[in-house]
Amino acid sequence: MPVAILAAVLAGACFALAGVLQQRAASARPSREAMSVRLLGRLAHDRTWLCGIAFAVGAYGFQMLALAFGPLALVQPLIVTELVFAIPLSVRLYRLRMSPREWFGAFAVAGGLALALVAADPRGGDKPVPVGEWLLTLAAVGAATALALTASRFAGEMPRASLIALAGGLIMGTQSVLLAATVSQIEHGVLGLFTTWHTYALVLASIAGLILIQSAFQAGPLAATMPVIDSTEPALAVTLGILLFDERIRVGLLPSGLTVLGIAVLLVGIAVLDTSPLLQALHRQEIARRTT
Repeated sequence: MPVAILAAVLAGACFALAGVLQQRAASARPSREAMSVRLLGRLAHDRTWLCGIAFAVGAYGFQMLALAFGPLALVQPLIVTELVFAIPLSVRLYRLRMSPREWFGAFAVAGGLALALVAADPRGGDKPVPVGEWLLTLAAVGAATALALTASRFAGEMPRASLIALAGGLIMGTQSVLLAATVSQIEHGVLGLFTTWHTYALVLASIAGLILIQSAFQAGPLAATMPVIDSTEPALAVTLGILLFDERIRVGLLPSGLTVLGIAVLLVGIAVLDTSPLLQALHRQEIARRTT
Protein backbone atom coordinates (compact mmCIF):
# COMPACT_ATOMS: atom_id res chain seq x y z
CA MET A 1 0.00 0.00 0.00
CA PRO A 2 2.79 2.57 0.71
CA VAL A 3 4.24 1.82 -2.74
CA ALA A 4 0.85 2.45 -4.34
CA ILE A 5 0.40 5.75 -2.51
CA LEU A 6 3.91 7.01 -3.37
CA ALA A 7 3.63 5.92 -7.01
CA ALA A 8 0.19 7.55 -7.37
CA VAL A 9 1.43 10.86 -5.95
CA LEU A 10 4.48 10.73 -8.22
CA ALA A 11 2.14 10.05 -11.16
CA GLY A 12 0.11 13.11 -10.19
CA ALA A 13 3.27 15.24 -10.01
CA CYS A 14 4.43 14.01 -13.43
CA PHE A 15 1.01 14.63 -14.95
CA ALA A 16 1.16 18.15 -13.48
CA LEU A 17 4.57 18.86 -15.03
CA ALA A 18 3.37 17.39 -18.32
CA GLY A 19 0.34 19.67 -18.36
CA VAL A 20 2.33 22.78 -17.41
CA LEU A 21 4.97 22.20 -20.10
CA GLN A 22 2.43 21.32 -22.81
CA GLN A 23 0.30 24.34 -21.98
CA ARG A 24 3.36 26.57 -21.94
CA ALA A 25 4.27 25.44 -25.46
CA ALA A 26 0.73 25.43 -26.84
CA SER A 27 -0.12 28.90 -25.52
CA ALA A 28 2.71 30.36 -27.62
CA ARG A 29 1.24 29.06 -30.88
CA PRO A 30 -0.90 31.41 -33.03
CA SER A 31 -4.67 31.12 -32.80
CA ARG A 32 -5.02 30.17 -36.47
CA GLU A 33 -3.48 26.77 -35.69
CA ALA A 34 -6.16 25.90 -33.14
CA MET A 35 -8.02 22.59 -33.55
CA SER A 36 -5.89 21.40 -36.47
CA VAL A 37 -3.34 18.67 -37.07
CA ARG A 38 -0.94 21.47 -37.97
CA LEU A 39 -0.90 22.50 -34.29
CA LEU A 40 0.41 19.06 -33.32
CA GLY A 41 2.97 19.20 -36.12
CA ARG A 42 4.33 22.52 -34.87
CA LEU A 43 4.35 21.39 -31.23
CA ALA A 44 6.21 18.22 -32.15
CA HIS A 45 9.21 20.44 -32.95
CA ASP A 46 9.03 22.25 -29.60
CA ARG A 47 11.41 20.91 -26.93
CA THR A 48 9.21 22.17 -24.09
CA TRP A 49 6.20 20.29 -25.45
CA LEU A 50 8.24 17.13 -26.03
CA CYS A 51 9.46 17.30 -22.42
CA GLY A 52 5.82 17.50 -21.40
CA ILE A 53 5.08 14.35 -23.41
CA ALA A 54 8.03 12.62 -21.73
CA PHE A 55 6.66 13.49 -18.28
CA ALA A 56 3.25 12.17 -19.37
CA VAL A 57 4.83 8.85 -20.35
CA GLY A 58 6.57 8.73 -16.97
CA ALA A 59 3.26 9.50 -15.27
CA TYR A 60 1.56 6.55 -16.96
CA GLY A 61 4.45 4.35 -15.79
CA PHE A 62 3.96 5.45 -12.17
CA GLN A 63 0.20 4.98 -12.56
CA MET A 64 0.70 1.39 -13.73
CA LEU A 65 3.05 0.76 -10.79
CA ALA A 66 0.50 2.19 -8.36
CA LEU A 67 -2.27 0.00 -9.79
CA ALA A 68 -0.03 -3.05 -9.44
CA PHE A 69 0.14 -2.48 -5.66
CA GLY A 70 -3.18 -0.80 -4.88
CA PRO A 71 -6.83 -0.63 -5.97
CA LEU A 72 -8.17 1.88 -8.47
CA ALA A 73 -10.35 3.42 -5.74
CA LEU A 74 -7.13 4.47 -3.93
CA VAL A 75 -4.92 5.31 -6.92
CA GLN A 76 -7.25 7.46 -9.04
CA PRO A 77 -8.15 10.01 -6.31
CA LEU A 78 -4.45 10.42 -5.44
CA ILE A 79 -3.56 11.09 -9.08
CA VAL A 80 -6.06 13.95 -9.04
CA THR A 81 -3.54 15.76 -6.83
CA GLU A 82 -1.94 16.83 -10.12
CA LEU A 83 -4.24 19.86 -9.97
CA VAL A 84 -2.71 20.99 -6.68
CA PHE A 85 0.75 20.77 -8.29
CA ALA A 86 -0.06 22.06 -11.77
CA ILE A 87 -1.96 25.26 -11.08
CA PRO A 88 0.62 26.79 -8.69
CA LEU A 89 3.43 25.80 -11.08
CA SER A 90 1.73 27.44 -14.05
CA VAL A 91 1.14 30.63 -12.07
CA ARG A 92 4.74 30.77 -10.81
CA LEU A 93 6.05 30.54 -14.36
CA TYR A 94 4.71 34.07 -14.89
CA ARG A 95 6.12 35.34 -11.58
CA LEU A 96 2.66 35.67 -10.04
CA ARG A 97 1.34 34.46 -6.68
CA MET A 98 -1.83 32.56 -6.03
CA SER A 99 -4.33 34.16 -3.68
CA PRO A 100 -6.58 32.18 -1.30
CA ARG A 101 -9.24 32.24 -4.04
CA GLU A 102 -7.10 30.22 -6.48
CA TRP A 103 -5.93 27.82 -3.76
CA PHE A 104 -9.55 27.23 -2.79
CA GLY A 105 -10.51 26.57 -6.42
CA ALA A 106 -7.65 24.10 -6.94
CA PHE A 107 -8.35 22.15 -3.75
CA ALA A 108 -12.11 22.24 -4.38
CA VAL A 109 -11.72 20.66 -7.81
CA ALA A 110 -9.20 18.04 -6.65
CA GLY A 111 -11.05 17.29 -3.40
CA GLY A 112 -14.50 17.21 -5.00
CA LEU A 113 -13.37 14.87 -7.77
CA ALA A 114 -11.57 12.58 -5.32
CA LEU A 115 -14.64 12.46 -3.04
CA ALA A 116 -16.95 11.61 -5.95
CA LEU A 117 -14.65 8.83 -7.18
CA VAL A 118 -14.22 7.29 -3.73
CA ALA A 119 -17.94 7.46 -2.95
CA ALA A 120 -19.03 6.01 -6.31
CA ASP A 121 -16.30 3.30 -6.26
CA PRO A 122 -16.97 2.04 -9.84
CA ARG A 123 -16.47 -1.70 -10.34
CA GLY A 124 -15.69 -3.48 -13.60
CA GLY A 125 -18.14 -5.28 -15.87
CA ASP A 126 -17.69 -7.31 -19.05
CA LYS A 127 -21.04 -7.31 -20.84
CA PRO A 128 -20.74 -7.70 -24.64
CA VAL A 129 -21.81 -4.46 -26.33
CA PRO A 130 -23.86 -4.61 -29.56
CA VAL A 131 -22.68 -2.40 -32.42
CA GLY A 132 -25.96 -0.47 -32.30
CA GLU A 133 -25.31 0.63 -28.71
CA TRP A 134 -21.79 1.70 -29.64
CA LEU A 135 -23.05 3.78 -32.56
CA LEU A 136 -25.69 5.45 -30.40
CA THR A 137 -23.10 6.22 -27.71
CA LEU A 138 -20.53 7.61 -30.14
CA ALA A 139 -23.20 9.74 -31.84
CA ALA A 140 -24.28 11.17 -28.46
CA VAL A 141 -20.69 11.98 -27.46
CA GLY A 142 -20.06 13.49 -30.89
CA ALA A 143 -23.15 15.71 -30.56
CA ALA A 144 -22.13 16.86 -27.06
CA THR A 145 -18.60 17.61 -28.30
CA ALA A 146 -19.92 19.60 -31.26
CA LEU A 147 -22.25 21.53 -28.93
CA ALA A 148 -19.35 22.44 -26.61
CA LEU A 149 -17.18 23.57 -29.53
CA THR A 150 -20.03 25.60 -31.03
CA ALA A 151 -20.68 27.30 -27.69
CA SER A 152 -16.95 28.08 -27.38
CA ARG A 153 -17.18 30.33 -30.46
CA PHE A 154 -19.60 32.65 -28.69
CA ALA A 155 -18.01 32.56 -25.22
CA GLY A 156 -15.48 34.89 -23.64
CA GLU A 157 -11.80 34.00 -23.51
CA MET A 158 -11.73 32.05 -20.23
CA PRO A 159 -15.05 30.20 -20.77
CA ARG A 160 -13.92 29.44 -24.33
CA ALA A 161 -10.86 27.61 -23.05
CA SER A 162 -13.01 25.66 -20.58
CA LEU A 163 -15.51 24.68 -23.29
CA ILE A 164 -12.77 23.41 -25.59
CA ALA A 165 -11.36 21.51 -22.59
CA LEU A 166 -14.84 20.06 -22.03
CA ALA A 167 -14.87 18.81 -25.62
CA GLY A 168 -11.40 17.33 -25.13
CA GLY A 169 -12.45 15.64 -21.90
CA LEU A 170 -15.48 14.09 -23.62
CA ILE A 171 -13.30 12.62 -26.36
CA MET A 172 -10.67 11.37 -23.90
CA GLY A 173 -13.35 9.78 -21.73
CA THR A 174 -14.63 7.96 -24.80
CA GLN A 175 -11.06 6.98 -25.63
CA SER A 176 -10.73 5.32 -22.21
CA VAL A 177 -13.80 3.19 -22.91
CA LEU A 178 -12.60 2.32 -26.42
CA LEU A 179 -9.24 1.33 -24.92
CA ALA A 180 -10.97 -1.08 -22.54
CA ALA A 181 -12.91 -2.58 -25.46
CA THR A 182 -9.73 -2.86 -27.55
CA VAL A 183 -7.71 -4.53 -24.80
CA SER A 184 -10.48 -7.10 -24.36
CA GLN A 185 -9.81 -8.25 -27.93
CA ILE A 186 -6.33 -9.48 -26.94
CA GLU A 187 -7.92 -12.67 -25.58
CA HIS A 188 -8.65 -13.56 -29.22
CA GLY A 189 -4.97 -13.09 -30.13
CA VAL A 190 -2.86 -10.10 -31.18
CA LEU A 191 -4.31 -10.24 -34.69
CA GLY A 192 -7.68 -9.55 -33.14
CA LEU A 193 -6.53 -5.99 -32.46
CA PHE A 194 -6.29 -5.33 -36.20
CA THR A 195 -9.60 -6.93 -37.13
CA THR A 196 -11.83 -5.02 -34.72
CA TRP A 197 -13.18 -1.54 -35.44
CA HIS A 198 -12.52 -0.51 -31.83
CA THR A 199 -8.77 -0.23 -32.53
CA TYR A 200 -9.23 2.24 -35.37
CA ALA A 201 -11.84 4.23 -33.47
CA LEU A 202 -9.37 4.38 -30.56
CA VAL A 203 -6.65 5.81 -32.81
CA LEU A 204 -9.01 8.47 -34.20
CA ALA A 205 -10.26 9.38 -30.71
CA SER A 206 -6.68 9.65 -29.41
CA ILE A 207 -5.68 12.05 -32.21
CA ALA A 208 -8.87 14.12 -31.87
CA GLY A 209 -8.51 14.27 -28.09
CA LEU A 210 -4.88 15.35 -28.30
CA ILE A 211 -5.75 18.13 -30.77
CA LEU A 212 -8.61 19.39 -28.60
CA ILE A 213 -6.59 19.33 -25.38
CA GLN A 214 -3.67 21.19 -26.94
CA SER A 215 -6.14 23.69 -28.44
CA ALA A 216 -7.62 24.20 -24.97
CA PHE A 217 -4.14 24.76 -23.55
CA GLN A 218 -3.57 27.26 -26.35
CA ALA A 219 -6.82 29.11 -25.66
CA GLY A 220 -6.44 29.74 -21.93
CA PRO A 221 -4.43 29.18 -18.74
CA LEU A 222 -4.02 25.74 -17.22
CA ALA A 223 -6.38 26.52 -14.34
CA ALA A 224 -9.22 27.06 -16.82
CA THR A 225 -8.61 23.85 -18.73
CA MET A 226 -7.02 21.06 -16.66
CA PRO A 227 -9.78 20.96 -13.98
CA VAL A 228 -12.42 20.57 -16.71
CA ILE A 229 -10.48 17.84 -18.51
CA ASP A 230 -9.66 15.96 -15.30
CA SER A 231 -13.30 15.96 -14.19
CA THR A 232 -14.99 15.31 -17.54
CA GLU A 233 -12.80 12.38 -18.60
CA PRO A 234 -13.41 10.07 -15.59
CA ALA A 235 -17.04 11.15 -15.26
CA LEU A 236 -17.82 10.16 -18.84
CA ALA A 237 -15.71 6.99 -18.65
CA VAL A 238 -17.60 5.84 -15.53
CA THR A 239 -20.96 6.75 -17.08
CA LEU A 240 -20.24 4.87 -20.31
CA GLY A 241 -18.87 1.93 -18.32
CA ILE A 242 -22.21 1.70 -16.51
CA LEU A 243 -24.29 2.09 -19.68
CA LEU A 244 -22.23 -0.14 -21.99
CA PHE A 245 -20.35 -2.69 -19.87
CA ASP A 246 -22.84 -3.04 -17.01
CA GLU A 247 -20.34 -1.69 -14.49
CA ARG A 248 -21.62 -0.89 -11.01
CA ILE A 249 -21.21 2.01 -8.60
CA ARG A 250 -22.12 2.16 -4.94
CA VAL A 251 -25.66 3.37 -4.35
CA GLY A 252 -27.52 4.33 -1.23
CA LEU A 253 -28.21 7.47 0.73
CA LEU A 254 -24.66 8.01 2.01
CA PRO A 255 -22.54 7.06 -1.06
CA SER A 256 -24.91 8.76 -3.50
CA GLY A 257 -25.07 11.86 -1.32
CA LEU A 258 -21.28 12.02 -1.08
CA THR A 259 -20.97 11.59 -4.85
CA VAL A 260 -23.37 14.47 -5.47
CA LEU A 261 -21.58 16.59 -2.86
CA GLY A 262 -18.21 15.88 -4.51
CA ILE A 263 -19.54 16.89 -7.93
CA ALA A 264 -21.05 20.07 -6.48
CA VAL A 265 -17.76 21.04 -4.80
CA LEU A 266 -15.91 20.30 -8.04
CA LEU A 267 -18.22 22.57 -10.06
CA VAL A 268 -17.84 25.37 -7.53
CA GLY A 269 -14.05 25.04 -7.81
CA ILE A 270 -14.19 25.27 -11.61
CA ALA A 271 -16.42 28.36 -11.44
CA VAL A 272 -14.07 30.01 -8.92
CA LEU A 273 -11.05 29.39 -11.15
CA ASP A 274 -12.80 30.44 -14.36
CA THR A 275 -13.76 33.83 -12.86
CA SER A 276 -10.44 34.49 -11.11
CA PRO A 277 -8.94 37.95 -11.87
CA LEU A 278 -5.46 36.49 -11.35
CA LEU A 279 -5.99 33.86 -14.02
CA GLN A 280 -7.43 36.44 -16.39
CA ALA A 281 -4.23 38.47 -15.89
CA LEU A 282 -2.23 35.31 -16.51
CA HIS A 283 -4.11 34.78 -19.77
CA ARG A 284 -3.30 38.33 -20.88
CA GLN A 285 0.39 37.62 -20.26
CA GLU A 286 0.14 34.48 -22.39
CA ILE A 287 -1.43 36.48 -25.23
CA ALA A 288 1.31 39.10 -24.95
CA ARG A 289 3.97 36.36 -25.11
CA ARG A 290 2.28 34.90 -28.20
CA THR A 291 2.36 38.21 -30.06
CA THR A 292 5.97 39.14 -29.25
